[in-house]
Amino acid sequence: MNVPTSTYRLQLRNGMTFERVERTVPHLQALGIDYLYLSPIMSAVRGSTHGYDVTDCNEIDAALGGRQGFDRLTRALEVAGLGLIVDIVPNHMAVSAENRWFADVLEFGSTSPFASYFDIDWRERLTLPILDKPLDEVIKDGELDVRRDPDLGEPCLRYFDTSLPLAPHTADFLSCPRKKGEIEALLQAQHWQLTCWKDASRHLSYRRFFEIAGLVGLRVEDEQVFSDSHRLIFELVKSGQVQGLRLDHIDGLADPGTYLKRLRGAVGSDLFIVVEKILAHGEKLPADWPVEGTTGYEFITALSDLLVHPGGLKVIHGAYSMLGTHSEGLDSGLRAAKTLMIDHNFQGEMERIRKLAQRARPDLSENGIAAAIRELLIAFPVYRTYGAGGALNKQDQDVLRRAVTKALGRVSCSQPLEWLASVLADGSEPALRCRFQQLSGAIMAKAMEDTLFYRQTALLALNEVGGEPDKAPQGLKAFHRQMRKRLCKCPHGLSATSTHDTKRGEDARARLYALSEAPLFWRHAFHEWSEMNRHHGAKHQGVLTPDPQLEWMLYQSLAGCWPEDNHDADDLSHRFVSYAEKAVREAKLATNWHDPDAAYEQTVKSYAAAMTSGSNSSFRTHFSKILKPFIAAGHVNSLAQTLIKLAAPGVPDIYQGSERLDLSLVDPDNRHMLDILLSAEAMAVETKRTELSFGALKLRIIQSSLKQRKEHPDLFAHGAYLPLLARGRRSNHVVAFVRHDESGDYAVAVASRFMFGHLADGSLAAAPEFWEDTTIDLPPSLVGPRRSVFSGCSLNGRQLALSSVLHSLPVALIAPG
Repeated sequence: MNVPTSTYRLQLRNGMTFERVERTVPHLQALGIDYLYLSPIMSAVRGSTHGYDVTDCNEIDAALGGRQGFDRLTRALEVAGLGLIVDIVPNHMAVSAENRWFADVLEFGSTSPFASYFDIDWRERLTLPILDKPLDEVIKDGELDVRRDPDLGEPCLRYFDTSLPLAPHTADFLSCPRKKGEIEALLQAQHWQLTCWKDASRHLSYRRFFEIAGLVGLRVEDEQVFSDSHRLIFELVKSGQVQGLRLDHIDGLADPGTYLKRLRGAVGSDLFIVVEKILAHGEKLPADWPVEGTTGYEFITALSDLLVHPGGLKVIHGAYSMLGTHSEGLDSGLRAAKTLMIDHNFQGEMERIRKLAQRARPDLSENGIAAAIRELLIAFPVYRTYGAGGALNKQDQDVLRRAVTKALGRVSCSQPLEWLASVLADGSEPALRCRFQQLSGAIMAKAMEDTLFYRQTALLALNEVGGEPDKAPQGLKAFHRQMRKRLCKCPHGLSATSTHDTKRGEDARARLYALSEAPLFWRHAFHEWSEMNRHHGAKHQGVLTPDPQLEWMLYQSLAGCWPEDNHDADDLSHRFVSYAEKAVREAKLATNWHDPDAAYEQTVKSYAAAMTSGSNSSFRTHFSKILKPFIAAGHVNSLAQTLIKLAAPGVPDIYQGSERLDLSLVDPDNRHMLDILLSAEAMAVETKRTELSFGALKLRIIQSSLKQRKEHPDLFAHGAYLPLLARGRRSNHVVAFVRHDESGDYAVAVASRFMFGHLADGSLAAAPEFWEDTTIDLPPSLVGPRRSVFSGCSLNGRQLALSSVLHSLPVALIAPG
């Protein structure tokens, strides 16, 4: 197995082409990166900003540089000694005529050789929810026309910029006179039907990706579809150009386990494979999946156990609960969010499952079956189970049992629920189980990550993919326990701190952790800011907007992304206003994506703009002053999580630009194109200075740590993990562990925590007297001289005094020498 010592994720598109990626290779070498990790490279719809809307699984996107550009890049990577991981999308493709397979389906319907490639219900004509209003209004307004498409060379129906192929027997319409009712007749003769985009949640004839009707499910459970959709990626693996795969949205597949086994069989045992899989608290990756691990969301959650102060979090929750009406517990909040998803956003998917159940058990009432499905989906504690071709395994049976027990208290008649549970457990209704499993994951994701996390915002740092915001931090022992399990179960999974899907950049999150260290200080400051900016709010439907809880969220979000220099805040306004709009739409309380309330949104955006306006100088000055100690404590948290990521079990993954300061907001803010080449040159100059900026210091720590990983790959890939407990008055302010192997090689990681108000002036380290008598005892097996990797200082003896180890930096990596 080829296991990376580190990975560096780059987002292609938005100006990032293969040629530009090639120019970053020297920077990646200098940083110490082992594997480049790219977002999807296959052809996507024109103008795609992310590449997950694939139009051709077997063609490298010309917009990125095509096959020639890719070949040049891989040659450059080979010369530089870097491997390549590529993100692939097995779950879905674009609903677009640019997708040749789908275009053929549009033209020939169920008789197309590609009709079975997509998860389409052919009991009706294919629905295309592309209209901005009802069809009769579109026809009345003359917005449909038939023209010869310049790319396809065939007559197509045109709706603004969208072209749709026509059925062959209707193609001569182009030369016919336009009589009344002719467009209607033409539409009726097609294999597809046009609907309004707002109808997609209620009725759709194909499986979509979450709520995105522009992405259609791909049936990779079919061996022919699997083979045809992976032809090029298998070629790239066989040629040695690709050494690893990241599998997007594995939970969307009908049968992830069989897919992964088939994939492993095709690419061989040496290829590095990770899956995008969100693990709920206590959930384990299925043991029979032949992969190295996940993309690392659970690692972010583990870090919060270390860096969030439990007592401070309790105070924050108390302060937040006093602000307004959206302060219910996580369970009730999640129930409300899941109910919204089931009854509205996924109404069509829910009805499809109900009909499958009704056909299997016509003797049960329609309402009883619907209630059973609804309550079981709400009660599900994880994203999904993975039953296929028989009974559920023990782990999934336990999940189902917990959900059924919870749901039984919510239904008036238990018989439909008990029957549903039985067929989900034994697989006797495979189609029903498959659809339920696919939907339960989508419901959880959209309810938790994209709804509840924007409603319950007591401490935003905890509202991260895979997180549980109401769970009290478990502390040092729990973190060490998780790392030992990680070493045992998934030693080569990615360890992430930022990704293209995280809710904010890693340094913004680290700064917000610090709010739990000074909750009363934060609470007082919040009320001051609220009063200072009260005149920027406005009444909307008789209610002052933003309400206090929304204000709380906005001030936290601004604190996370606020630049260290107040004068740099002038460039922040547009980004922050866009974030505020997205946040209130995701919360789905006063507005939403489906039916936006323009007046409400404008009021919120005006308030957000005023918060960042240069003319609001008194607030900005006060805000910057209050944030200074939080920024400093956040820097300590950031360096702590960075070192832990680099030394703990797992493969450290660095998201583009996060090798220095990353204060980005949620996508699309965190997917902007970075001029890494210019940034690398600036950093090269800055790291030579005696006084380093935080970004340069973080970069230097990453470089030094990755050098250790490359020089000692076996130690960090397979070495044992031993927690080191501190003794003394300040023992609660440090986390430490050692990685060691049978050869005697070792590395000790030591990181400060809870340092708000304890840092020396102008320093990220505490004054030496802060640590007093606090020490760490090293195990007797760690013999010989040792040194601090970052400072170069020699360290003697088995007992490490933290006043010495952490005298100049808040973190230390100690190695033999």
